[in-house]
Amino acid sequence: MKQKKIIISGTGCALADFVYNRISFHSPEFNKYLSKKAGDGGLSPGKLVFTEELEKFAGKPYAEIFTDIIGSKTHDAFNVGGPSLVSLIHASQLLEEEGFEVKFYGIAGNDETAARILKMIHQTPLNSKYYHVTSPRETPFTDVLSDPDYENGHGERTFINNIGAAWDYTPEQLTRDFFDSHIVAFGGTALVPQIHDNLTVLLEQAKKNNCITLVNTVFDFRNEKNNPGNPWPLVNHYENFGLIDVLIMDREEALKISGCKTMGEASGFFAASGVSSFIITNGADTLTAWSRGGLFEKTELLSLPVSENVRDELKSNPTRKGDTTGCGDNFAGGILASIAYQLRNKEKGHFDLIDAVSWGVASGGFCCFSVGGTYLENTPGEKRKAVQLLQKEYLTQVGY
Repeated sequence: MKQKKIIISGTGCALADFVYNRISFHSPEFNKYLSKKAGDGGLSPGKLVFTEELEKFAGKPYAEIFTDIIGSKTHDAFNVGGPSLVSLIHASQLLEEEGFEVKFYGIAGNDETAARILKMIHQTPLNSKYYHVTSPRETPFTDVLSDPDYENGHGERTFINNIGAAWDYTPEQLTRDFFDSHIVAFGGTALVPQIHDNLTVLLEQAKKNNCITLVNTVFDFRNEKNNPGNPWPLVNHYENFGLIDVLIMDREEALKISGCKTMGEASGFFAASGVSSFIITNGADTLTAWSRGGLFEKTELLSLPVSENVRDELKSNPTRKGDTTGCGDNFAGGILASIAYQLRNKEKGHFDLIDAVSWGVASGGFCCFSVGGTYLENTPGEKRKAVQLLQKEYLTQVGY
């Protein structure tokens, strides 16, 4: 490869998050629109629903539904969101030094929301040259309803998404530069339908170019709605999981993609699938990680905790508590950054999975101290310094 820099290129879900904090998921206003069964278009804590599906479920326009739940409250934060864009911004902040470049490829509508997103991106090290404002549709957005007291204070969010311009983004818009990278990342492609439906072809192209491939998933409401009870399609055939070097999912996504009932069965499914490595997060509970070798050293199934330091800090200093929006996306960004650093210093097949997880856990933990997933630094390197401290403490916690 000709580049002297280590290049990360990513595509997938990019949108505006309008965060509404302290919305009780036990209130009658929220429960009025609560899902009755999987895929029916109703609200469900921790899950995503599309505006048009929620309208069908409730039988009224989204504007009326939204007012019922929120009242006259304005959003607590406007933030850059999306499992691709947020993870790449975070990776760019951790890699903010000579020798690395992180690029995002995507689409937005020509509207005020896009202008606000770009204004924030331009305050980060991310290369947004390939983020095009061309679609006649609205820029994708998500209304994020956050209840920090849900599940005994662990917090949870509900996402209401408008796909908008993302309907118009196609594989053909990923230029040759995208694949002329060391690492390619596909984040939350279920919210970019034409990319998601052609993910296998894109992964094949990436592997032809000898790229490291990372996929981090999102709740696939479209396929849950179209085929309730059936496994969500991610790649075209089971053996094509082998095109993925790192697969990051949360617990529910892992169960839905595998079609399994238990985490043990799901772990067995992915271990047998050919995927090089996988990481399954579970909110504030134990995560699972595994590697067959190939990128990371061969690693038997691991169960690893979240950061005790973050948990203790949030308990002892409630004023530092933000919300959990973007924690999973920042987790993925931490994994990306660790892979990039390891690529500089190690041969493929000898990467350290626990090191990658430690950066993921520290990144997700740091995100809990603010509202929204994208943190804007006051000075370059500020975020990396804070995350690295949590990362070192985490390695001590797990005795590594």
